[in-house]
Order: sequence, then structure tokens, then C-alpha cells
Amino acid sequence: MTLTAASPSGETGFLGVVMLDTRFPRPPGDVGHPDAFGVPVRRHVVRGAWPGTIVQTAAGLRAAGVAPAFARAVRVLEAEGARAVTTSCGFLVLLQAELQAAARVPVVTSSLLQLPGLLASQARVGVLTISAAALGSEHLLAAGVPAGRLADVVVQGVDPAGEFATAILGNRDTLDMDRACREVVDAAVALKRREPSLQAVVLECTNLPPYRQAVEAATGLKTWALTDDERLLSWSHR
Repeated sequence: MTLTAASPSGETGFLGVVMLDTRFPRPPGDVGHPDAFGVPVRRHVVRGAWPGTIVQTAAGLRAAGVAPAFARAVRVLEAEGARAVTTSCGFLVLLQAELQAAARVPVVTSSLLQLPGLLASQARVGVLTISAAALGSEHLLAAGVPAGRLADVVVQGVDPAGEFATAILGNRDTLDMDRACREVVDAAVALKRREPSLQAVVLECTNLPPYRQAVEAATGLKTWALTDDERLLSWSHR
């Protein structure tokens, strides 16, 4: 993959990432890791947008009133030269329409936006999420899942009381990766057990990709992460 792309003015482009206000570790594969996308990246942190504020039901996120701050971040990154913009939390798919309206460059808020394409060729698709309790039909509809196909999206959450969820949602500065990996794999195995016909699983949480190889090895499922969305990377091929 080409790591840079020339803009019409001859400037080098980059991918903009709107980040939550976090302090937990960012291992390789995590969207916050410097090498996550394999292209030049510039990050913009939305101060005060903590994980517990964003990982919410649709009603909870609307009540938080965070949309204007994220729209400003998108505009800042575009003005600085971003060729595409994404975010560090899959739950921001609820703001997809608003954030895309704030920019002229492609905005891809969540890995969940890959669901319609996967559903076009598969009977059912899995979703592995940090919070099954919070992820609802409004998130899937915002991602473009047809109302008639909502039942074909099988959602599985990690243990809400486990290391992974409490470290990320609690915004801790430590993370036991071995424990987190076991919990993520356990959740993926439970998902496959619930729906043995599944071929693919979308990793909603941008902190899940560090464990995708372990998930695939344990389940045989093909994992899809935000970093796989070609809409974010197509500018780098030009």
C-alpha cells in the first residue's frame, strides 16, 4: 500500500482520526496505535468525550449532546488536509449522517458501516461489541442495515464485568492483555455457538482488533475491523 498521496496542490494527504479522551493502552491493531492503518494519520482528541459517555444507547448518546464537538473535530481535520476521517469508537455510527454532513471528504465513523455490504452476500453476520446492552437497532440502522435485515445481525458482547470492558469503559491506564484476549475469544466462541452458520464477524469496538487473530483461530470466522474499510484508505492508492 502506498503510504502517501498527493493532493491537487501537491501536498501529502493523511487520514484523520477523531479520538475519544482516553488513557488506556493502545497495543498494535488498536485504532490508537501509530501503525494501525498503514498510512499517515493525524489524530484529534475530543476532550471530555470519555468512553462511558459515548458507549451508550441511542437515547443516552443524544442526551450527552456530543455531536457538535465531534463535528468540529471533523472540520478541523479536513481543514488541516485530511483525505478521509474516521473515529475511535464504533458507537459513533449514530452520528454518521451528521459528521458526514460536516465534511466534504469521506467520513466513516464505524466498522459497523461494513454490515450492509456483508449482508448483501451472507445470510447472517455477527457483531462483536464491547457492550451488547448498549448496542441496539438504532446503531445498526444508522450503519445502513435494512430494517428487514436487523434480525440477521447477531450481536455478542464481551463480559461486561471482565478485564477488557472495565479497562476500556473505565478508562484505566492499565490493561491485562492476556486476560482481555481470553475474554474476547470467549465472546467470539459464544457467538459462533449461538449461530454456527456465521462466516464473518464485525469488530464494533476499535480496541478489539489486537485480538482478531486469536478470534479467527478459535472460531474460523473472518473478522472485519475499521481498518479494513476501503473508503478510508482509497486516497492512498492514487
